[in-house]
Amino acid sequence: MPAAAPRAARAMSSAKRMREAAGAAPGDLPLDQILLGDSIQMMAGLPAGSVDLVFADPPYNLQLGGELKRPDESLVDAVDDDWDRFDSFATYDAFTRAWLLAARRALKPNGTLFVIGSYHNIFRVGAMMQDLGFWILNDIVWRKANPMPNFRGRRFTNAHETLIWAARSADAKYTFNYEALKAGNEDVQVRSDWLFPLCTGQERLKDGAGKKLHPTQKPEALLARVLLSATKPGDVVLDPFFGSGTTGAVAKRLRRSFIGIEREEAYAQAARARIDAVEPLPEDALVAPPSAREAPRVAFSVLVERGLVTPGAELTDAKGRFRAVVRADGTLALAGGQNVGSIHRVGALAQGAEACNGWTFWHVEEQGRRHPIDTLRARLRAEMGIAAE
Repeated sequence: MPAAAPRAARAMSSAKRMREAAGAAPGDLPLDQILLGDSIQMMAGLPAGSVDLVFADPPYNLQLGGELKRPDESLVDAVDDDWDRFDSFATYDAFTRAWLLAARRALKPNGTLFVIGSYHNIFRVGAMMQDLGFWILNDIVWRKANPMPNFRGRRFTNAHETLIWAARSADAKYTFNYEALKAGNEDVQVRSDWLFPLCTGQERLKDGAGKKLHPTQKPEALLARVLLSATKPGDVVLDPFFGSGTTGAVAKRLRRSFIGIEREEAYAQAARARIDAVEPLPEDALVAPPSAREAPRVAFSVLVERGLVTPGAELTDAKGRFRAVVRADGTLALAGGQNVGSIHRVGALAQGAEACNGWTFWHVEEQGRRHPIDTLRARLRAEMGIAAE
């Protein structure tokens, strides 16, 4: 819930002290710092258009009406902290609108925002995001491998949370590491349902009494998927509800910079100690392969000119159903010679389709095995990279 004016003033003073301690001039980003104070006020002190990604895990407004008990009358360690209490939906909506506007201001034009929530709040948050001009890219289901059961047996087990991923605007040229994600997923596109267990074991932060320090600590695997999907090494990630510092710990490990904002000093101190113990991964473990858009443009005719494919060679599809002959000018001719054109046009004609990616459709035979001609293009790009060095 937004703080009163005196608290906001203290928050701004805290932000100033943190920046000075980090040696940053006024207006500079307090990179890799935890700012202690109200999230809305602290975001207002950041330079506009300065962060690459916002990950927000705001209060869910769980609306618990009292103690939550198991059938044996034992208490469930539920979220009943003051920071999750709001007087009404209207109060919560006003809070949500304020922090979304502050996050939008801090985002770069091509930045993106992830918000995580449950059925208690995520629909209200999503509608407001659209009202404020965010462009929703995906809703992602975090399916929990070990969810808390519904003890009373009156509802389905609440086994998931929802993340909304949105660009700052509809025309944003946002980061999405599609090729790297697909390669790490056995060359299959990564889906929008993610299976991760709840945060347990040694990863879970405990207080002096051995109880969990923060009731909604997120697993590091979840944040790693977010950052590996939508950021690059060196990018700046803002988390306005920093809590136990999962975002900061993962950002440091993956060599991203972070800015954390947290109103509870105990959480901030624990997060700082946690992050200080993290060792960044080696740089060569984080270099992503270039995307298809970033790779040097290579026409099929260049492969012919370089001798990787010879004029007169026969190309087929993966199963050998369709055949085409390579011409000296880099075009293809379907068997019979009546249809001539680019690798894409001839591939579409062969299938009776409107479009075709000729690079993956057409195959060349080498040593008794068929390979997509795209492998030859990749080989040539690698040679071009070596030549460029």
